Amino acid sequence: MSSKEKTDPVIPPYRSGAIADPDLPLNPYSDEQQKWPGLAEEMNPKPDHGETSYKGHDRLKGKRALLTGGDSGLGRAAAIAFAREGADVAICYHPDEESDARTVIALIEAEGRKAVAVPADIRDEAAARKVVDDAVRALGGLEILVLNAGRQQAQESILDITSDAFDATMKTNIYAPFWMTQQALPHMKKGASIIVTASVNSYTPSAHLLDYAMTKAADKAFAQGLAKQLAPKGIRVNAVAPGPFWTALQVSGGQPKEDLPEFGADTPLGRAGQPVEIAPIYVLLASDEASYITGEVYAATGGSGTG
Repeated sequence: MSSKEKTDPVIPPYRSGAIADPDLPLNPYSDEQQKWPGLAEEMNPKPDHGETSYKGHDRLKGKRALLTGGDSGLGRAAAIAFAREGADVAICYHPDEESDARTVIALIEAEGRKAVAVPADIRDEAAARKVVDDAVRALGGLEILVLNAGRQQAQESILDITSDAFDATMKTNIYAPFWMTQQALPHMKKGASIIVTASVNSYTPSAHLLDYAMTKAADKAFAQGLAKQLAPKGIRVNAVAPGPFWTALQVSGGQPKEDLPEFGADTPLGRAGQPVEIAPIYVLLASDEASYITGEVYAATGGSGTG
């Protein structure tokens, strides 16, 4: 890859509709890495979360939503989409992601919707439960809970995963969704929707994402089992299983540095997804249009499938 291609990325092909130069790589991403948890606004190129491209149609009008990991990546795309579909939105995020979160809050408010910022380290049980309480209080209720926040740190060997790192991944990806669901359920009524972000790693674990893949398999089972528990109450639970998406998660330790320039190029579509491309799945599952959908896992993998 030439230096020009690294410093002057082409527009992602899904936006331009075609590749003008067949010799250009589909994913001209920078290999620049950031300190965890990473910021979307410092990525090269910046992801498309739908800031200017997502158009709403009032599919969530009057609903109130809490999304974890709502400052960037898939959570940011879903938060923007929810607001443009008519929902009031609370976003939870790590305190180190404040600058990204402020951008999202401004975008929600620009739609005339109520926006609530709830910074917290959800690895702590009390903090995770307080996020739900604060969001419900500020929104006046809750119809949609999106459990999206995740920790992903690539390691080539199980021997390189420290107990502290393993614990942090488990607390973020498994414990926090469990605690927050427990805290939210007393506020949720018939017709409410819970959406869990799982992963293609729930089905086909990547060798360098061992602990992350373990948690995502657990998230998938959590959504499917909880759906059976809550079906009699009329509360739906589903999961989303993304493949490779260009997010801050990937550049802050989620992928090896050498893999970043061609991240997602091994999919049948030949590229990573942009966060806005998965937002419609979250909207569907949150909406009343999905009234007969529960216990399902919706994948978006660029053609790689889940098996």
